Amino acid sequence: MKKRFAGIAEQYTKLEQAKILLQSIPYDGTSTWGKGADKGFAAFLDAAENMELYDIETNTEVYEQGIHILEELKDFTSAEDMFQKTYQRAKELLQYGKFPTFFGGEHSISIGIIKAFYEQYADLTVLQIDAHADLRPRYEGTPYNHACAMYDASRKCNLIQVGIRSMDISEKALMDYDKTYFADEVCQGSAWEIDSIAKMTDNVYITFDLDAFDPSIMPATGTPEPGGLTWYKAINYLKEVFEQKNVVGFDIVELAPIEGLSAPQFLTAKLYYKMLSYKFQSEITDDE
Repeated sequence: MKKRFAGIAEQYTKLEQAKILLQSIPYDGTSTWGKGADKGFAAFLDAAENMELYDIETNTEVYEQGIHILEELKDFTSAEDMFQKTYQRAKELLQYGKFPTFFGGEHSISIGIIKAFYEQYADLTVLQIDAHADLRPRYEGTPYNHACAMYDASRKCNLIQVGIRSMDISEKALMDYDKTYFADEVCQGSAWEIDSIAKMTDNVYITFDLDAFDPSIMPATGTPEPGGLTWYKAINYLKEVFEQKNVVGFDIVELAPIEGLSAPQFLTAKLYYKMLSYKFQSEITDDE
């Protein structure tokens, strides 16, 4: 049986009618501490089955726009093989004229996706919401390691980094501090929101590493760093980005389920659905 997001009716899952594409890439080949990101998508879908589909804030039911789950990408022979196949799949999906979304797996899956997007959209902004800088050119012998997830984007795109609170000293020389918003600044103020959005170009791709959240609400990730974002801090910011910019796609990565603990995957399902609600809110309202 084909997988369906949140158990929605089949009429909302067909590729031809769906406006939203959901691509799973359950790769966990380069993670260096907590494993299990390859199990994240199944846990995410299970949690979504138990989620209310009416979004109070936007007064919408975005699933009615249609969400089609594609066949997952898997069975990679190496990190480079994963990069190449993910890049090619993202290029293909960009030709569908739909809204593409991606689910990891670890953060290395974003490298190929972002490459496809910056080749499609000139002057692309990549908004990285994350605990880690991920700016190393190579790590453990490959440029396609999760610790390298943003290096290529930092060279080829307008990279905005939000929530950073862990990095290697070698990454300092590669970081644009004018476009980096560290977690202490994010958690204690609001001026950074206006400043960061003002530095974005019109078209924005969002890559959301779940370790951006504080581990008190998101412990189920490979490296749960203390001092992270709260739920409303994150979604209020996302709402502003979606309202002011053209978000052309997004990914969510690094959900590593903890047996017996369902809250993290439920948060992830709500985050995914909330981002879709923001994306399509104005379109749904205009149709009514």
